[in-house]
Amino acid sequence: LIYKIEINDKNKVNIDMTLTSPNCPVAESLPKQVKDSIMKLEDVSDVNLNLVWEPAWSKDKMSEAAKLELNL
Repeated sequence: LIYKIEINDKNKVNIDMTLTSPNCPVAESLPKQVKDSIMKLEDVSDVNLNLVWEPAWSKDKMSEAAKLELNL
């Protein structure tokens, strides 16, 4: 669900991510968990997390391993 990660010269991390849908059951918690996890990394000064909806997420974006794990 992560589309882009950029780290600038001041160790600020910019992330574009999406959710499976705007009504995703973890829409309230997942972005915060992602941001908090990245902030725990050594040398990271800040995290800017952007929720994006384009391109829309679909099962086609899943790896074969993920599909097998979820029996899809």
